[in-house]
Parts: sequence; C-alpha cells; structure tokens
Amino acid sequence: MWNCWHVTRNLIRIAALVNGQPSHAVDVSDRGLLYGDGVFETLAVRAGQPCLWSAHMERLRLGADRLGIPAPDAGILRREADRLLAGSEIGVLRVTLTRGAGGRGYWPPPGLTPTRILALYPSTTDVSAAGSVSSSRLTLCRTRLSENRQLAGIKHLNRLEQVLARSEWQDPDIIDGVMLDGHERVICGTMTNLFLLDERGLSTPDLTHCGVQGTVRALVLKHARALGITLDVRTLQVADLIRAKAVFVTNAVLGVVPVAAFDGTRYDPGAMPEPLRRLIQQVRRAALTVETAE
Repeated sequence: MWNCWHVTRNLIRIAALVNGQPSHAVDVSDRGLLYGDGVFETLAVRAGQPCLWSAHMERLRLGADRLGIPAPDAGILRREADRLLAGSEIGVLRVTLTRGAGGRGYWPPPGLTPTRILALYPSTTDVSAAGSVSSSRLTLCRTRLSENRQLAGIKHLNRLEQVLARSEWQDPDIIDGVMLDGHERVICGTMTNLFLLDERGLSTPDLTHCGVQGTVRALVLKHARALGITLDVRTLQVADLIRAKAVFVTNAVLGVVPVAAFDGTRYDPGAMPEPLRRLIQQVRRAALTVETAE
C-alpha cells in the first residue's frame, strides 16, 4: 500500500495527497503558495468519515467560482478523501484548491491546471465534548479585518490577518479572539463565528463585507428557523458583547462551544432558554453527522 504519511519536526503525523498522489510538496510556482490564490475547507473527521461534507464542498465550489478557478469534480475529491481517511477514526481534514502552478506576476495566465491538496491532521480537540467546555474565554484582537465584498463569506487562502490576530495571545483558556473590521464592527473570531443572546434575542454578525460564512453557522440559522427562534443577522459592536447574557461560538471542528467570558465580562450559561438549548444540541448533533460516500 502506498504511504502518504509524513512526520514533521514536531512529531505530528500528516497524511497528504497532491492531485491524487501521495506527496508533501507543491510546485514552487504554485499560485496558492505565491499569492494565496485559492480556497480551502477544514472538516472534522469522525469514524473515518468527513462531517458536513456536502456543505463544505458547496462552499468550496462557491469560493472557486468567486475566484474564477475551475472546481474539481466533487466525486474525485470524495474518492481521494476516502483513500486518505482509510484506517483513521478521528482527525481534521483540510481540502485546498489553488489556481495551479505557472506564471510570474499577479495576472493569472489562462489554462492553468488547478492544484488540489488533501491533508489529514490528528485532532487536538475532542469534538464530541466541545459543547461542554465551561472555561472557554474570548479576547479582543487588535488586528482588524479588511473589507472586500468579493471575498466576503468564502474561505480563501489569504489568512494573514487571522495569523497576526492569533499571535496576540498565548493563554490556553482563550478559545478565540474577536475580530473587528475597520468600522469597529464585530465580525467573527479568528477561526469561529459568533452568536450572542441579549434582550433583543439571538444575534450573529452581518458578514456582508468580510468574514467567513461557516458551515456550522449556517446550521444554527437553519435550525433556529425550524424551531421558531428569532435570530437576527445584524451589525454588532463590542458593547453588544459586553451587554450580552450569553455567547457561543461555532466552527466545523469544535462544533458549538458556549463562552464563559469575554475579557472582563462573564456570561451566565443558565441564561439560555430551553428552546435555545435544544437548538444548540441539534446543531451539535448535525455538525457531527457523518456523511458517507454514495
């Protein structure tokens, strides 16, 4: 059997496929490496299968279309994912698509063959227990997010703002940092979407100008409507986080995580009404649903 595993200097075993072949290298002229010219998805793996596969592939396709990159056939990606995940029970799968290799300069030459990279990482988080975290805190980041409607919502490869923001703290109890845009509006965490409960009900930031529309965020919106819970997508400020009764964050690896505090503000987990608790539980179960290949 072919060997796609690689052990890094930090003894982290990573399995990878580049264009369907076991490899840990890409062409030095790849535009994803040179210019961040591409998109990616990060999926939780449970029982050897990727969670929310269809939702992630739809966002990958949307991002590729937005950038003008031909999206690979979903069936090819799924077959490669199944090969990579064979024998693995739990982990994190990253699917990366770049415009491909070739051409110096920002102008993308026509006819490039996109590069697809699938990499399997060991999971550092017990996804099934993510919703029970009681000491998770948020902090406010100094780094601001740039506004660009063309890139808003998709998960493009340009993550330098998130890298700079994440370097601002080392406290392991801080689960994420809250990022604002240039107008001081709350947008998201460095790796999560935000939801807050206050006297107006449940709210999440408007991502029209920047930020990533997470797959679990979409589940919250969907299930809230199904349960008749009012959920406003609106402009939020730091003051709204300070006044909130409860806050939770979401992403594809963590699922749904209640937040205990935001800097000096502490939240009351008991403030969530029963319908909202049911919403969180339904979303957690849905986020961890294994989708098998057809």
